[in-house]
Amino acid sequence: MSKVRIGIIGLGNMGTGHAKYLNSGEVKGAELAAICDLREERLKWAAENLSSDVKRFQTPEELFAANCVDAVIVATPHYDHPRLAIEGFNHGLHVLVEKPAGVYTKQVREMNEVAANSGKVFSMMYNQRTNPLYQKLRDLIQSGELGEVRRTNWIITNWYRSQSYYDSGGWRATWAGEGGGVLLNQDPHQLDLWQWTIGMMPVRVRAFCHFGKYRNIEVEDDVTAYVEYENGATGVFVTTTGEAPGTNRFEITGDRGKIVIEDGKMTFWRLRVPEPEFNRNFKSGFGSPECWKCEIPVQGDNGNQHRKITQNFVDAILKGTPLIAPGQEGIKGLTLSNAMHLSTWTDNWVNLPIDEDLFYEKLQERIANSKSTKDANAARTLDVSGTH
Repeated sequence: MSKVRIGIIGLGNMGTGHAKYLNSGEVKGAELAAICDLREERLKWAAENLSSDVKRFQTPEELFAANCVDAVIVATPHYDHPRLAIEGFNHGLHVLVEKPAGVYTKQVREMNEVAANSGKVFSMMYNQRTNPLYQKLRDLIQSGELGEVRRTNWIITNWYRSQSYYDSGGWRATWAGEGGGVLLNQDPHQLDLWQWTIGMMPVRVRAFCHFGKYRNIEVEDDVTAYVEYENGATGVFVTTTGEAPGTNRFEITGDRGKIVIEDGKMTFWRLRVPEPEFNRNFKSGFGSPECWKCEIPVQGDNGNQHRKITQNFVDAILKGTPLIAPGQEGIKGLTLSNAMHLSTWTDNWVNLPIDEDLFYEKLQERIANSKSTKDANAARTLDVSGTH
């Protein structure tokens, strides 16, 4: 194979963005071969804005049956991600799935099993893993430069979304259509980076989700969570879509100091000697380790994040290049959001791995008790430029 023929399932906000850069030839070794969307207006948009060679289908089944693609990008509402990925693998296709991997880990686990048995390339659109800041952070932690992680704190409240955003799609911000709010739509990026950069998952979670606190929606738009790790470290995760101006500050403390990422910069307060060593040897009462404030230089371009993941996906197919965001890892961030929901619903601690059957039961209760009157098929495609 010299070129990967890609089909896009779903021409909503994200699918349209992928179609544009693929149609423009911005991914080497790839061509946009087909698109699929249930809505006639999106098929019309494709006819007017994409190459005439791009085939158009109304259903995924039609696209799969046409045998005209080698790979698909799944960019539909969240519940359909695992089902369509599984269908793609069963048709012998490589699959790239938009975040999140799904709504509940039980369905994602099934997707991962099918992917593993397919022999095909499976990637997640965790585009923020291409950000040089987080790549450098992961390197500093994994190399031992920060020492053993003791505490993590992420305040990510700059995912501002207005009521008009939630009103733009009938499936948005409903339990039946989206399966969650800020944790399922915006924060899959941070939940993934949280565990990816520090290299470990928590062992238990206590969370407080507020549903429809700032917007007329039934899902969560404000969350505070506390987590504990096996090594004794703790973490706090705070997020909302209802604050302006918002904050994006990720702070990690280790034996050898503290790293903070904020405003696009990384600062390392580095201890001259590890804290345990200082504590063991210091005998003068009041005092603290000598600390150097270091502005860490970060090399690399932070633009075109989505295109970079797609390029990596294509390179993995054609050249065997290692994936930046392997699809099987999508379950990790989803496990964190499922745990936060379940902790709130049960008003209790949740141990990891979570009780997947209990989570599913509680989710179905919310779907059954939903008072949403939104038309699930109604949608307006928005410009996602600059939204990550």
